[in-house]
Amino acid sequence: MSTLEELDQQQPSQEGEETLDQDILNSTTDDINTRTRLLENDIRIMKSELQRLNHDKQVMLAKVKDNKEKINNNKQLPYLVGNIVELLDIEAEEEAKKQGGNIDLNATRAGKSAVIKTSTRQTVFLPLVGLVDPETLRPNDLVGVNKDSYLVLDTLPAEYDSRVKTMEVDEKPEETYSDIGGLDKQIEELVEAIVLPMKQAEKFKKLGIKAP
Repeated sequence: MSTLEELDQQQPSQEGEETLDQDILNSTTDDINTRTRLLENDIRIMKSELQRLNHDKQVMLAKVKDNKEKINNNKQLPYLVGNIVELLDIEAEEEAKKQGGNIDLNATRAGKSAVIKTSTRQTVFLPLVGLVDPETLRPNDLVGVNKDSYLVLDTLPAEYDSRVKTMEVDEKPEETYSDIGGLDKQIEELVEAIVLPMKQAEKFKKLGIKAP
């Protein structure tokens, strides 16, 4: 019986044809069968690993989609308007990690935390600031926060303060002082305290009176 090496020598290789590895040429049929079984086993393992990775990918994509939906739901208006009172640099408590038993997750977080005050006059400490990068925040910044968790969802321009918006006059009022009866004294005080300092500010300056 001719060996693989003899057969290979008898048949001249064509141009572009792949040549067999020298180890394979020198191997017996049993060795080649063994190597084939090992390669097939490796292929099965790799296919199994690929299936597992694809499954993990699908699970992660589902989690990402779910989290995006939650974020979109939480970002829906109306926000509570709040302002940043203080930003704190929190270092994780190493002692809490070393000791056994229950661990407060807030104590193990490192990074910036914030104290905010909402338009409902609540002061809240946030171990986790929210969706806004805390490095971009400064004290007195206006922010939109979730009405339940108080997490910071967005930064707001200074003129966005809803408390100011509610007091803005969109249309010029048509009412006059004559439409109000029985409040002559109060109207006079209002004119002296607010209207005159705005309309005749120069007279106040000449008299050395600071406008209220």
